[in-house]
Amino acid sequence: MRISMFTEVFLPKIDGVVTRVTRTLEQLRDLGHEVQLFAPGDPPAEYAGFEVIPVRGVRLRPIYPEITVGMPTPRIHRAVREFQPDVLHAVNPVWLAAYGVFEAKTHDVPLVCSFHTDVPEYVESLRIGWARQPVATWIRMLHNMAAVNLCTSGPMVDKAINQGFRNVELWPKAVDTTGYHPDRRSEAMREKLSDGHPDAPLVVYVGRMSLEKNLDRLAPIMRRVREQVPGARLAMVGSGPQIDELKKLLDPAFTTFTGYLSGAELAGAFASGDVFAFPSTTETLGLVALESFASGVPVVGARAGGIPFVIDDDVTGYLVEPEDLDTWAERIIGLLQNPERRREMGATARKEAERHGWRSATERLVRFYDLAIEGHPTRD
Repeated sequence: MRISMFTEVFLPKIDGVVTRVTRTLEQLRDLGHEVQLFAPGDPPAEYAGFEVIPVRGVRLRPIYPEITVGMPTPRIHRAVREFQPDVLHAVNPVWLAAYGVFEAKTHDVPLVCSFHTDVPEYVESLRIGWARQPVATWIRMLHNMAAVNLCTSGPMVDKAINQGFRNVELWPKAVDTTGYHPDRRSEAMREKLSDGHPDAPLVVYVGRMSLEKNLDRLAPIMRRVREQVPGARLAMVGSGPQIDELKKLLDPAFTTFTGYLSGAELAGAFASGDVFAFPSTTETLGLVALESFASGVPVVGARAGGIPFVIDDDVTGYLVEPEDLDTWAERIIGLLQNPERRREMGATARKEAERHGWRSATERLVRFYDLAIEGHPTRD
């Protein structure tokens, strides 16, 4: 099968959407398919043996400078025509991938869209709430041009349907259980994450540092935690537009900011903490929670968005009402003070992660591609 894929984000940016795209490309290669990928900014020239076609773009300043918005050009149209795809996949269509939607219609190619980021919710968090309704209308229109719309968690399937999306299906969650593993835990990484206090109780967050992640709540939560667990530390792995604000909010005596990590270092960071804290309320899935599971570390997460699709409350971690800061602190304190419970929950989380491989998720994706092709009216 020949697949044209358009994505709003790609390497060198690292986030849950990029991880799903890169792992999917690897699996599509191994399954014998051909892909051309259109990505904004300055991506690598190829990935998994497939051509990556860069699309010049502009930074989304001052709202979200880490995002590059791809600006469509006639070159895209020619590249799609020459590739002659069997199906086109628009990953999270808003701008560049939205152009992919229209390319599918122009070339009469079956279209699959996937919904990874709840952008209307994000614009509220980014304090541009006036854009919410126009953005929601635009995104719904784009998705409803697709034969199949994919969501990565059960709650987001329900949300998409409630927002008026048609032809909605579940693209199963998946995680790398080889790269992320409890064996990646190390004293050297604990030393780094704790700023030289490897024996201190350690809470970890990994991901973007931006307003929609609700990370400001970690400041009062960790103050409450340290009242019961003196010396408890917080490691913030990643970066983003809110990092300077967070460096002021979070007690510098007990907080370490590592910047972005990748590869073995990132896997080590996941595995070397005691508890993963995930206060975001806008996740469509929360891949980092699954990566923490794979690393054998339980997660305390918000009962919101797609996170309840990942965490089995009181089994693989805890779900907490987003603004109930006392309960957030209690759950984290309970795990920090009870190593046996922490190990038991971490082992159960690891077993849960092992059920969700990238191969089976990608095989399901290919079936959705087939479904779009079979239902396309101009195809035999």
